[in-house]
Amino acid sequence: MTAVPSVTATPEIVIVGAGFGGIGMAIQLKKAGIDSFVVLEKDGDLGGTWRANAYPGCACDVPSHLYSYSFALNPDWSRMFSPREEIWDYLRSCVRKYGIEPHLRYGVRVASMRWEESAGRWRVETAGGEVLTPRVVVSAIGALHVPSYPGVPGRDRFTGRQFHSAEWDSGYDLTGKRVAVVGTGASAVQFVPRIAEQVSRLHVFQRTPAWIHPRPDAEIPAERRRRFRSNPLAMRAFRASIYLALELRGLGFAVSPKLMGPLEDLARRHLRRQVGDPELRSRLTPDYTIGCKRILLSSDYYPALARPNVELVTDPIAEITEHGIRTRDGTSYDVDAIVYGTGFRVTSALLDQQIVGRDGLTLQDAWADGVTAHHGITVAGFPNLFMLLGPNTGLAHTSVVFMIETQVRHVMSCLRMLRRRRGEVVEVEAAAQRRFDAMLRRRLDRAVWSTGGCTSWYLDEHGVNRTLWPGFTFEYWARTRRARRSDYRIAGA
Repeated sequence: MTAVPSVTATPEIVIVGAGFGGIGMAIQLKKAGIDSFVVLEKDGDLGGTWRANAYPGCACDVPSHLYSYSFALNPDWSRMFSPREEIWDYLRSCVRKYGIEPHLRYGVRVASMRWEESAGRWRVETAGGEVLTPRVVVSAIGALHVPSYPGVPGRDRFTGRQFHSAEWDSGYDLTGKRVAVVGTGASAVQFVPRIAEQVSRLHVFQRTPAWIHPRPDAEIPAERRRRFRSNPLAMRAFRASIYLALELRGLGFAVSPKLMGPLEDLARRHLRRQVGDPELRSRLTPDYTIGCKRILLSSDYYPALARPNVELVTDPIAEITEHGIRTRDGTSYDVDAIVYGTGFRVTSALLDQQIVGRDGLTLQDAWADGVTAHHGITVAGFPNLFMLLGPNTGLAHTSVVFMIETQVRHVMSCLRMLRRRRGEVVEVEAAAQRRFDAMLRRRLDRAVWSTGGCTSWYLDEHGVNRTLWPGFTFEYWARTRRARRSDYRIAGA
């Protein structure tokens, strides 16, 4: 006989995920005097991306004072670009400061969610068989949490140690080992310089070179930290200056790819300064417009590739063998360990969710023609469901925490609209969602990610960008800061 899941006393709001999104949502609910909510986290601790990614050198590539909540500025960042541990500690401090601990439940994986029309509630079932029936669900699962492995044959044949950078095997000592790194993206440019100092031999397998800017990192002097503690306005002004500088950097993304020239010039100068070998420099020079793929920040990646124990391999990988990697030209590279720095499944991870909305509509059916949501937050046919960092809300030029706060503000606006109209159910109109998506498609089709001559994880299997916001973040803020009544249907009013 199949066990019947237990039904518990349920909060009015369930938040899924305890990263920046889930914690930020919880804090704003708390500040609004709403206590009937719970945050379900599948792992054993909070932090999301910053808990999971524990590879050597893991750090943020957005300046620390902007990569934080606007309502909880931190005067004590030790560096301009925070290491992972400090960001994780920052999130913990926010949870303590705003009294979120009682609402957090760890080790609870959501298995499925189904809208129950008669009750006007969601049925949220966990992997452990527990059932919650909240009125509102906020999905804050994040975009960078499902590792992506390359589709190379033979991965199961390798007899050495292998792992993804997002699942770093801290119990395996790389010292003196022969190591292969597959992938040269944002994570690899951080951990390659660290492990290059430990290993006896390092083979870095590059499919496509990245445009790289110097990383203007430095320790923040104690005197400046003291000044920020005593004068919060000075800290806020410093944060604002970073925000404006990064928005200007986004001109080529938001206006026209023709404006990417200065960014490409900076990357070329950086490459020339750090790589003296013309042949190596040639293999590290991209053949696509800068910005088409993610622009990386590093001041030690290029020097690491020039070390005598490091080899950059650009021949395509044919297969993984028992003892290492063989490339298409027939060369075999015997190694003790393989590290995959191959990023994350972004759009496909959204489709993995088991969510059933009105009239039995699954999220997969709703997105049969592509992943889309109104402002990246709400989907027609899924009442009282909100997404943080949903489709087309990622960024290529500034802090995603800004986007998270903006989306949380929009969710709070929808909840206030429900309360004002004494409604119980709010759902985006399909026509509003279509209009928003049509605007996105017009702008994205002429943006650098579509016209720059590359393929990237920003694009889905049809070559459509379902990941990034194509404008300035202040424009997104203006569009979403208050929910428009005409965009939503309210029932029970």
